[in-house]
Amino acid sequence: MNEANHLIFVSIAAYRDPQLVPTIEDCIAKARHPERLRFGICWQHDPNSDTLPFRNDDCFRILAVDWRESKGACCARSEVMKLWRGEEWFLQVDSHCRFAWDWDAKLLDEVVQTESAKPILSTYASPFTPGGDEVLVEGPLQMAFQGFTEDGIPHMKPMAIADWQNLTRPRRARFLSAGFLFAQGPFVEEIGYDPELYFLGEEAAMTVRAFTSGYDLFHPQETIVWHDYGRPAAPKHWGDHVEDKALRPWHELDLRSREKVRGLLAGQPVESYGLGSTRSLEEYEAYAGLSFKLRKAQDYTVRGGEPPNPEAAADWAGQIFPWMVRITLDRAALPPAALDDPEFWYLGVRDESRVEIYRQDIPQSQLATLPGGEPKIVLVCEFESGTIPAFWTVWPVSRSLGWLSRIEGDLDEEDYTIVLKDDTE
Repeated sequence: MNEANHLIFVSIAAYRDPQLVPTIEDCIAKARHPERLRFGICWQHDPNSDTLPFRNDDCFRILAVDWRESKGACCARSEVMKLWRGEEWFLQVDSHCRFAWDWDAKLLDEVVQTESAKPILSTYASPFTPGGDEVLVEGPLQMAFQGFTEDGIPHMKPMAIADWQNLTRPRRARFLSAGFLFAQGPFVEEIGYDPELYFLGEEAAMTVRAFTSGYDLFHPQETIVWHDYGRPAAPKHWGDHVEDKALRPWHELDLRSREKVRGLLAGQPVESYGLGSTRSLEEYEAYAGLSFKLRKAQDYTVRGGEPPNPEAAADWAGQIFPWMVRITLDRAALPPAALDDPEFWYLGVRDESRVEIYRQDIPQSQLATLPGGEPKIVLVCEFESGTIPAFWTVWPVSRSLGWLSRIEGDLDEEDYTIVLKDDTE
């Protein structure tokens, strides 16, 4: 690709984030052509104490917002898009990231490799932890289907891309990530960002809107961006904006947001930021192997197979069953920090081929309700799958020590069952 005049508009929505400046500095330092970068930043901060060193630089367009007036990440991203001035390329990243060397040139090269007229490169960025010795581990991730919420909104999980070293092109994707998205500049005007969304459903809505508007979805074939997922001490919008702080509570924004996403996934007309007209919602469901109405996913989808999904039988959803699984582990087998200092526990279930068919991250608040003193700990999970559960993994994460030793086991026949309708009536 001819690299002349490929200006990239870098969109960053930052909420009281001390990593904003290091993120920008790393983005500039590792670009092959930093002179082609233009930054749009929604800086949600404390106007009485915070400073930003880039405010007088013409390459930066900064919208300063008192954090108390913030309406969440989606509204902030929507406002940043208003700062776009026709740059040829658009990159949206979170404010706590690190970048690969020559990341800008690599993204442009991968866009060419997609051979698509309207490509989007997006994924869950690989994890890193800020600090003096920042380790950026190789290995790109894909976005895999994890399950449906009670609202019927799909949520996703990161999954390693097998044999990524031998990829020769970007991998087709089912979903878009809000924290790392690269597209042609006109994406800003054609798709935009819905300011009425809050958090849950943001990525599902963006995915179906882009797909139905004719965009092709891809995951990069190598790691381009890393993301800080821990951030235990960082302020969060939903932690600040609660009723007892005399601010508009976040759950009001979230409720309205989820209602809109539900309507969008049902194919209902919405007042703004609706589906496109190039492809149908049904075409997306066939491509991704999902049924929004039935809240089911094909096994090929659960396994993380590259889309488009193989043609499935008309009654495929009838072969996906609701399972209840009981996992019993010895308390003595857990590392002490798993109970004394937990961040969360990863819980995974695999089928007979050892393919993950279910994942849940059990938060500290839920772990605190486990009965104390019992020699056995019982965990129960429910999910849908077309294959039989066979193995389980519990992998605790400590606030202070990180990932601890994992515990694994087999599931006996009495440990799982299909939940029939009569069982719950």
